[in-house]
Amino acid sequence: MRRSLTLVALSVLLLTGCSGGQPQQAPAKPVYDLPAREVRPDETALHLPAAVNGETEFSLIGLATGLPSLTGSHAEFEAKGHFVRLRLVVTGKGVSGILFDTRRQQLVTESGAVIGVDNQAMTIKRQPDKFELGRGVRVEFDLYFDLPKEAKPLVLRAFGGPTLTDMKNLTGTDIKLT
Repeated sequence: MRRSLTLVALSVLLLTGCSGGQPQQAPAKPVYDLPAREVRPDETALHLPAAVNGETEFSLIGLATGLPSLTGSHAEFEAKGHFVRLRLVVTGKGVSGILFDTRRQQLVTESGAVIGVDNQAMTIKRQPDKFELGRGVRVEFDLYFDLPKEAKPLVLRAFGGPTLTDMKNLTGTDIKLT
């Protein structure tokens, strides 16, 4: 009996030792195939890691700076300094929806100035104001900021919206543009 147990234990050790020493990798999770799109002529594609604020994930995908004016369907609008346009994808990661406010987002310049979204530019370019961001919902849009002439954008301060653990969402998350 003792000899049988010893042989079984030895067999188990030999079999587990013969796996080639390579750790087993979990199969890759399936992903959606989203078609690639051309970057707009005045824009630079950004390849930054996603950032999270509360229950919202932020992916910055495009940046255009030095825009002297904007043209909408019914108006042309001159910048006081120069417009900066950020292409942003937000995704709801929480268990319930949040009211997402595009106008709360801020741009921080190299000098430390904090610039709010330009409401008139957002309206002229027909970008969203507030919307319900549900679980797993992904929304892509532009943010417009009017910076002083010599100012350079450094960081997007992103606010995802109120959550069960942070009802006021006062902090935000800083996302470097480089």
